[in-house]
Amino acid sequence: MKKTRDFGEDTVYFVFYAKLPQDMSATYIHRVVGVGFLINTKTGIIEDVMVTLLSDLCKEFLSHLMVGHNIKDDGIDEIVDKVENRFFGYSQKAVVVAMKGAYRRYVEWERTN
Repeated sequence: MKKTRDFGEDTVYFVFYAKLPQDMSATYIHRVVGVGFLINTKTGIIEDVMVTLLSDLCKEFLSHLMVGHNIKDDGIDEIVDKVENRFFGYSQKAVVVAMKGAYRRYVEWERTN
């Protein structure tokens, strides 16, 4: 039996999707890449990341670059720079667009809550 995670009241999930380039294998299965941030809204820390790419290593690596980042205090630019400087997959631009979209959703949520 799979253990379920205990998500506290302060965790909120923000996700955004971006179109993948047509010249990559993942496009045949998914037309978009999704990036989701599980954010502790009290601290602003990204606690977990979801990326809808095929390779487990790719998902793990991108998560490694983002988890622990304080999106509330530090915004999105630092982790965008990390992705642009360390991840050279064909989906890099789409991942960045999805990250920025998820961040905009978080900012909008912050504004209204």
